Amino acid sequence: MNELLLSIRNNAIGLGLFALVTAGAIAVAQVGTKERIENNIRQAEARALNEIVPASDYDNDLLNDTLTINGDFNQQLLGPIADDAKIHLARHQGVVHTAIIPVVAPDGYTTHISMIVGVKADGTLAGVRVIEHKETPGLGDKVDIKKSDWVLSFTGKSLFNPEESRWNVKKDGGDFDQFTGATITPRAVVRAVKRALNFFDQHKAQILNSRLVEPQNTGQSQSDNTPQAASVETR
Repeated sequence: MNELLLSIRNNAIGLGLFALVTAGAIAVAQVGTKERIENNIRQAEARALNEIVPASDYDNDLLNDTLTINGDFNQQLLGPIADDAKIHLARHQGVVHTAIIPVVAPDGYTTHISMIVGVKADGTLAGVRVIEHKETPGLGDKVDIKKSDWVLSFTGKSLFNPEESRWNVKKDGGDFDQFTGATITPRAVVRAVKRALNFFDQHKAQILNSRLVEPQNTGQSQSDNTPQAASVETR
């Protein structure tokens, strides 16, 4: 009987140790995976931003030089954006020359279409990229730069070029192409890009006059290639 109890106890201890080791291994793996995922997301963000504003055109930390879209802005223009959505600012020698604004088209064919819209200081479009969508493959997904160059047609346009009545797809009397068999998706994107332009026009002074706040020196040494954290404030 004592031997049976001893065997049960040893088995229980062994199972407990195994569980602890397994849980520890899983926790370590989760931490490592989370860091890799976050790093991959930041790299994807950087690539998308640099498609609109090439790295050679700015000298600030584009990922971290941002304005949070809070109650000071007319958020409704941008659709159902995330609560922590931010405007990325591209600067040269401290001067903002391009704002990259997140905007969501709520009226896509299947669901929301998330985009970033780059607007230059003069109000012209630096570029548009769709960053998330679930539109129909082979039809609506042509708004994705990986599928077609349709979004490139926005570059250089502004609120007044074309005139307001022409900010539609051609089927609605506008200047922008729709896709064969798919009008809803490009129509939604055109409307969202125009809303982003209106947003910039309403908040132009606030965006362009944002002041870069240099990070405090903590005494820690960093590589010259490490992005410096930065924040901005308006004045």
